Amino acid sequence: MPSFDDSATTSAAPEEVWKLLYDPSRFPDWWAGIGTVDRRAHEGLGDYTMFPAGYPDFPMPQDLRSDAQSGRVLVSCLVSDLVFEWRLTPEGGGTRIDIHVELPEREAHRLGGQREAIGESLRNLVALAGP
Repeated sequence: MPSFDDSATTSAAPEEVWKLLYDPSRFPDWWAGIGTVDRRAHEGLGDYTMFPAGYPDFPMPQDLRSDAQSGRVLVSCLVSDLVFEWRLTPEGGGTRIDIHVELPEREAHRLGGQREAIGESLRNLVALAGP
């Protein structure tokens, strides 16, 4: 299964990053490629529905699992089967943000694009979380 990892650090406290990371309604503010989010399931599937930027008529139901205690958020796309595991770790008065992404073999051609989008998303998340 194709996968990759990336990380970033911010001087923001883990609680501030968590506010942006666990709430799908905040994803369009920082996650590259997400146009809008509907907090409802799509046709009974998923925990929320994501609409990619530029594709407002393409609903993509997503599962979301979060655990504030461990600082983990797991997002699974029910259309493309991509999995995004975000982890927050206190570090030096700030926060380390780690992401592990897995793609099914049939989506392997998207690996490079996902690396770029996640890199941009990490930069956006760090900037939005604050100093």
